[in-house]
Amino acid sequence: MDISDATNLLARTPSAVSALLLDLPEAWLHRDDGPDTWSAYAIAGHILHGDATNWLPRIQLIVAHGTGRTFEPFNRVAMLDWSREPVSSLLDRFRETRSRVLEDLDALGLTPDDLTSTGTHPEFGTVTLSQVLAAWVAHDLTHLAQIGEVLAGRYRDEVGPYRRYMPALDRFAPAE
Repeated sequence: MDISDATNLLARTPSAVSALLLDLPEAWLHRDDGPDTWSAYAIAGHILHGDATNWLPRIQLIVAHGTGRTFEPFNRVAMLDWSREPVSSLLDRFRETRSRVLEDLDALGLTPDDLTSTGTHPEFGTVTLSQVLAAWVAHDLTHLAQIGEVLAGRYRDEVGPYRRYMPALDRFAPAE
């Protein structure tokens, strides 16, 4: 785990999400694949909520207390209760929040030795700071792919025989 590689990738996510979602019609932003799936808009909100309440607070808890404290459970669906706002506003909040949390992460002055420090996840038990940071990066990338899949799903039937070479069209964006 290289901290600078991880933060470099995390810094790119707001631009990638914005490139995919800004100026899309509402029908694209808010379509999902049925029950227990998320729209691209909801996925963006989920990533934002994770930044505000999940990743950095867990890293800070490890740095401050280690295994003595258990992480707060993460409400994975909190964004579904938010009032809908224009996607540009949501993405501005995401950009600002991500910038702030990465500044706060940098201010911790983490070293490679810190990556082996542990905390207690409410479901998984003992996890290392390295695992939390890696999961944050993988979470972003997973949800970027999920946004692509739910957007592509709009043309699931229209692509005709080309679907054979587009396995993403056979996947659905589950609420995860």
